[in-house]
Amino acid sequence: MIDRRALLTALPAVLIAGPALAQTRRAAPAPALLTAEDRALVAEASAYLQALAQVKGRFVQTSPRGSVTRGEVFIKRPGKARFAYDPPSGLLVVSDGHNVSMWDQRLKTFDRYPLGSTPLSLFLAKHIRLDQGVMVRGIQRQPGGFSITLRDGRRQAEGQVVLTFSQSPLALREWALTDAQGQTTRVALSALEPAALDNGLFVLRDPRPRRTTTPK
Repeated sequence: MIDRRALLTALPAVLIAGPALAQTRRAAPAPALLTAEDRALVAEASAYLQALAQVKGRFVQTSPRGSVTRGEVFIKRPGKARFAYDPPSGLLVVSDGHNVSMWDQRLKTFDRYPLGSTPLSLFLAKHIRLDQGVMVRGIQRQPGGFSITLRDGRRQAEGQVVLTFSQSPLALREWALTDAQGQTTRVALSALEPAALDNGLFVLRDPRPRRTTTPK
């Protein structure tokens, strides 16, 4: 069974750091002091994300409790994303560039949230500048790649996101989202490839039958 609370912190389409999660306002941490090499990595990652216009691939999501779910991901920047979970979850998450909609077929629930209240709205932004509007909290280097830890510089969204990249060639491999309560959800990407994506993929209307009122 999918952990819905973890889902709400997991995806760029569903990072509901404001309306969905109870939050405790904390003092904003100071930005990291970056070396010239760190700044070069940030600029390289920014340029890569800016050029990531239309792609599709697969994702594996690991919740804070260790449960694993899989599905297909479609991204069309700016603002649009679609996450279709493999059966038996029956879950569909869509960002249309303004709002995030989530349809749970099994529970017959439909929710909608503003995209701007989510940390990964930074990732779907029209102009990606990881040195503006966000706070770089650190750079971590690993064999064959690196990670950048980010927070919303305007603090409209709580928590932080860690973007992990491989090098040679440069590619986004994972994001890890930590909410205001310290719970971390990881989304690993694979088989990302350029694709011509129809805008209809990023439209999700409430499929539940409308209730009609009986005239008195």
